[in-house]
Amino acid sequence: MNDTTTTPQTEQHTFQAEVQQLLHLMVHSLYSNREIFLRELISNAADACDKLRFQAISDDALLADDSELHIRVELDKDNNTITISDNGIGMSRDEVIENIGTIARSGTRQFLKNLEQKDVDQSQLIGQFGVGFYSSFIVAEQVTLETRRADQQADQATRWVSAGAGEYTLEAIEREQRGTSVVIKLKEDAEEFAQDYRTRSIIQRYSGHISFPVQMLHTPAKQEDSDTEPSPEWQAINDTTALWTKPKQELSNEDYQGFYQSLTNDHKPALSWTHNKVEGKQSYTSLLYVPEQAPFDMAYNRDERTGLKLYVQRVFIMDAAEQLLPRYLRFMRGVVDSSDLPLNVSREILQENELLNKIKSAVVKRSLDMLKKIGKDQEKYLKFWEQFGIVLKEGIVEDFGNRDAVADLLRFPSSKTENGELTSLHEYLERMPEEQEHIWYVTAENPKTAASSPHLEWFREQGIEVLLMGDRIDEWVMGHWHEYAGKSFKSIAKGELNKDEKPEISEDDQKLIDRLQELLKDKVQEVRATNRLTASAACLVVDEHAMAMHMQMMLQQAGQDIPASLPHLEVNLEHGLVKRIAETADEQFDDLGQLLFEQAVLSEGGQLENPAEFVQRINRLIA
Repeated sequence: MNDTTTTPQTEQHTFQAEVQQLLHLMVHSLYSNREIFLRELISNAADACDKLRFQAISDDALLADDSELHIRVELDKDNNTITISDNGIGMSRDEVIENIGTIARSGTRQFLKNLEQKDVDQSQLIGQFGVGFYSSFIVAEQVTLETRRADQQADQATRWVSAGAGEYTLEAIEREQRGTSVVIKLKEDAEEFAQDYRTRSIIQRYSGHISFPVQMLHTPAKQEDSDTEPSPEWQAINDTTALWTKPKQELSNEDYQGFYQSLTNDHKPALSWTHNKVEGKQSYTSLLYVPEQAPFDMAYNRDERTGLKLYVQRVFIMDAAEQLLPRYLRFMRGVVDSSDLPLNVSREILQENELLNKIKSAVVKRSLDMLKKIGKDQEKYLKFWEQFGIVLKEGIVEDFGNRDAVADLLRFPSSKTENGELTSLHEYLERMPEEQEHIWYVTAENPKTAASSPHLEWFREQGIEVLLMGDRIDEWVMGHWHEYAGKSFKSIAKGELNKDEKPEISEDDQKLIDRLQELLKDKVQEVRATNRLTASAACLVVDEHAMAMHMQMMLQQAGQDIPASLPHLEVNLEHGLVKRIAETADEQFDDLGQLLFEQAVLSEGGQLENPAEFVQRINRLIA
């Protein structure tokens, strides 16, 4: 909130700058997706009803004499308005300002950045960021919101009005009914949304599985023996029965997909799902989905985990992903409904609840089993892996108990795969010669750098397969993962290779190595002859258990303090450049020696400390 102007009746406020930017983009960028405003407002109303139902468990006075929670959509073609109302928890005046006048979410700037892009589906972004209320301005000439919290008096209600042009007004009003009403004065070109058939079809498509009745006015047919015109009555147009409570044999794929889309606001269908009911000492139902597409920030935002909803006896308790799933499965969506947890359960109780720990263990197992089943379809699994593979890898470090199951799900490009094909570790072992002791791999900052690493040269010549790990997370993972199926992992870029087959070094070769060692003593631990290069002049090698060079550089750039660890420079004594350096006079030796080191850094995908000096050195050598 910025400027405030007060009159005896109303207060006028200016939207936060980011809200103004958001409103502008909503109006001008989402014209082709206008109907999503109904999906978002009904979803908000359902959340308000869920919150009230949960709070009423400990304070039934909140429901008063109105315990049938519902959402109503009313159309007025004469005045060109549509009203979405609920009798949920409602908002106080301060909550209205906080929730509508400002955007407190940390991801708003990234949301706005993505919304401006032409090649993304903006309607999908809205669902991810919870800024759906503002979508009403796609179709609205003016929006009026009236609300009262369930625990406040009738004279403590608030009216909020805005035309979406940068300002809004607040007014204290009386409102007998708790909850919220949003009245949208439609633009002239949005009159279609005041048509009954159009609005019903949108609601049934997007909100058909909302767990509260979404009602619209319906006029019954006139009775033949009556002179009285029947009065309109409210009629639910959605199926309010919790889908997960129905027997699986009664549900179609369309039912499951429809519920997924109403649950997640995802415009794309789910990739797969599993529906299970457990009865016995502990009774619960789980309906788990794997999405087809990941949110834009899933790989790096490990704290935003609201994909799995916890119900107790069909009463929504909370978005409890952290209690039900580990972080590496944060892409999962769905519901878990327990019959045995207490209705007044709190987050503190959840963290210590033994029953929930057992449910969590079962949910993790079912999730991994579902991914294993998807893995039998290579094309389908490739879609999954491209979206969520980098997140799933975290399970190697975070879930020791399920490490083998997670490992079986991992896929990598390798030195023997082509055209983007991936291999599993099981497939790697099947191709591996019996006498091979290690699973060889190389990590790099990105896939292209991994595939072009000079460390691969000897292995390609020998026909030895190497896994190419090009995600930034890979070096962290491999630091905690040492063997699979009895075979140890070994990096081709760490430690000495074939210690028993070191290259022969002549007296002149040793003089060159000594000169390079003196020149580069501040940059490398040691200069030594290599037996791992066949085409490149030099490469950098770190100690057996040291952090890879690209990871060291990345952490340093991020301001992290890491122990100093200089690499070894291995030189190919048969390479033309190295032979030229050996024959070079003192005045050019320094430039060529530094260049040898710098090209090794660049081959690792690293950055030079002084690029300008590198350019000057190249120019001197050319001249």
